[in-house]
Amino acid sequence: MSSAEKKSKRSGAEMSGDTCTLHTDGIPPDTLSKVQVYLERFHLSLEKLQEVSARLRKDLVRGLGKHSHHRAPVKMLPTFVRATPDGTEKGDFLALDLGGTNFRVLHVRVVEEQQRVLKMDSQICAIPKEMMLGPGEQLFDHIAACLNDFLVSQELKGQTLPLGFTFSFPCEQKEIDKSILIRWTKGFNCSGVEGKDVVKLLKEAIHRRGDYDIGSVAMVNDTVGTMMSCGYRDQSCEIGMIIGTGTNACYMEEMKNVRRVEGEDGRMCINTEWGGFGDDGSLKDIQTEFDVVVDETSINPGVHTFEKMISGMYLGEIVRLLLVRLTEDKLLFKGQTSEALLTPEAFQTKFISEIEEQDDGLENTQNILTKLGLNWDLVDSCVVRLVCDAVSSRSARLCGAALATLANRIRVNRRLDRLKTTVGVDGTVYRKHPTFSEELRATVRLLVPECDITFLVSEDGSGKGAAMVTAVAQRLAHQSRLLEESDGEEEEEEEEEEGQ
Repeated sequence: MSSAEKKSKRSGAEMSGDTCTLHTDGIPPDTLSKVQVYLERFHLSLEKLQEVSARLRKDLVRGLGKHSHHRAPVKMLPTFVRATPDGTEKGDFLALDLGGTNFRVLHVRVVEEQQRVLKMDSQICAIPKEMMLGPGEQLFDHIAACLNDFLVSQELKGQTLPLGFTFSFPCEQKEIDKSILIRWTKGFNCSGVEGKDVVKLLKEAIHRRGDYDIGSVAMVNDTVGTMMSCGYRDQSCEIGMIIGTGTNACYMEEMKNVRRVEGEDGRMCINTEWGGFGDDGSLKDIQTEFDVVVDETSINPGVHTFEKMISGMYLGEIVRLLLVRLTEDKLLFKGQTSEALLTPEAFQTKFISEIEEQDDGLENTQNILTKLGLNWDLVDSCVVRLVCDAVSSRSARLCGAALATLANRIRVNRRLDRLKTTVGVDGTVYRKHPTFSEELRATVRLLVPECDITFLVSEDGSGKGAAMVTAVAQRLAHQSRLLEESDGEEEEEEEEEEGQ
């Protein structure tokens, strides 16, 4: 079956509100019916997706509330990004992207005439394992040293350039240049950083060196960077979404609804942290026994419930647990597992994308099963493809339901009968899986037909997007200064007239 035929078949199933299971050819009816008992929990009806969307809608409001946000599973963090690009931004910027065992330093140039964001050059710096667990001061000294090396290599030493800082850990942002680390994740546990302002720690490390300086700093969540990097190309981009190792989204909310920040006018980008959706138990009815095991054996049990059902860090493990259970029930591999199949995280999420490829999927499946030390036959290959399809399909549809909630909130906020907007999107699951993006888009169309959504894949949101956040912040600050000067001149003129 071709990719187009598969999408068409899926869309037809969605019109009836049920998911369509594929790859059933070659599976005997008796085996198929027994396998489907395990997979039916992954097949979410239209009605169930509407329920999930309604629950998220309530959580968005709780997260925005002045007094309710402390207890909200969806944190709805203000980013202090108050506008999207308008196309007049320009200049040279540095970007610093810290979110894993490596970090990047970039030199980015924004060209107004061409409305382009150019990555001039970049450098990747490793963070040794021991540094990820050592004193925070040591980590920031290392970052400052790498930033110095980059400035020297680019002959930028002596210039004081603004910097966009993408710091992909849970933070509470107080201002555009003040962000408090809530907790370390992704294997980091540096002492003396949690509860502190990471911008201040970076500036202190640069000051300790004393041989260069940086200009204004804008803190950027990677989701916001995704939205902003697309926003320069398409100024109707007001949602950013990432579906990769983890998942998250941001969107432009009306200031009057952001109760935690003073001010009623305009809009502000909200970092939803929607990975935490369901942490209060609201998704228990759609969690499977396999989701529960994935959560209980993770490094953060009870946290990021939604993320664990849909993101790349966990999808492979959900499939592995399913395959183990089906093997134990003698529905796969003649009941014989292998050491690899019984090893947690041995079934990588990228295997799902390879298995679901239209042209080479069956051959890929068989190669992967051989690598995992399994004795397979043709029926086994088809069942494994069916399992992968069920897990990835649920991921796409849940993500679509969450995105539909954000789009509809923007539409309702603005009292529009119809909303046209663009979503900037990034992440390996969205980019690499052969049908994920199409199924996500089909789900959104089904749930919010009043919203016309264009999807734009981000070009380096954590680099170019960070520069764009900095550029927009500079533009707004410049406009604010001009307004203040204008007001001051008017006041002087009025005083002179009164004196006469």
